[in-house]
Amino acid sequence: MPVVLSVSGSPSPVSRTGRLLRHLDTRLTAQGHEVVPLDVRALPADALLGADLTHPEILDAARLFERADGVVIGTPVYKAAYSGLLKTLLDLLPQYALAGKAVLPLATGGSPAHILAVDYALRPVLSSMGADHVLPGRFVLDRRITVAADGAVSLPPETARELHQVVDGFSAVLAARRPLAVAG
Repeated sequence: MPVVLSVSGSPSPVSRTGRLLRHLDTRLTAQGHEVVPLDVRALPADALLGADLTHPEILDAARLFERADGVVIGTPVYKAAYSGLLKTLLDLLPQYALAGKAVLPLATGGSPAHILAVDYALRPVLSSMGADHVLPGRFVLDRRITVAADGAVSLPPETARELHQVVDGFSAVLAARRPLAVAG
C-alpha cells in the first residue's frame, strides 16, 4: 500500500487549506493509500525557527518524508508565495528529501492573482529537493471551500471535479510506481 504524506503548511488551526487537505485525504484512503497527515503548525516553533535539526519532532517529520511514497503539499498563498511556515520546514529537511517521490502541490488563496504561486514559487523548491515527479498542482480560491460547523468540507461541483482529477492522477502515478497488493 503506497504511503502518502499529506502536509498542511498553514499556520491557522481553522485553515481552509488544512480542511481541504483532510477532505482529499479521504479520497486517497479510499483509493488504497495509507495517508499520514502532518500539520506543520503542530511542530514546535522553537525547533522550526531555531533550525534545531536534532529536535525529536523535527527528526520524526523528516522520517515521515523518508517513509512516504508520495507527498501532497498544501499551503495558503501569502504575498504571492507559499507560507513561511512551510518554507521553514522544507529548509530543515535534507536537500534531497523528496528524491524518488511523486509530489502534488496544492494552494489556496483569496485572489485569482495568486494562481501562479504553485508553479513559480512552490514547484521550483520541490524540484530542487529531488522530487521525481511534481504533478500539475491546483490552486483553489478560499471562497470555493465551504466548511460546515462539523468540519465537513463542500466544494462547488466544478472545483470538486478539478481536484478529484489531480488527486486521481496523483494516485495513478503512485499505483504505477508501487502497485497495490492483489489478493490471490
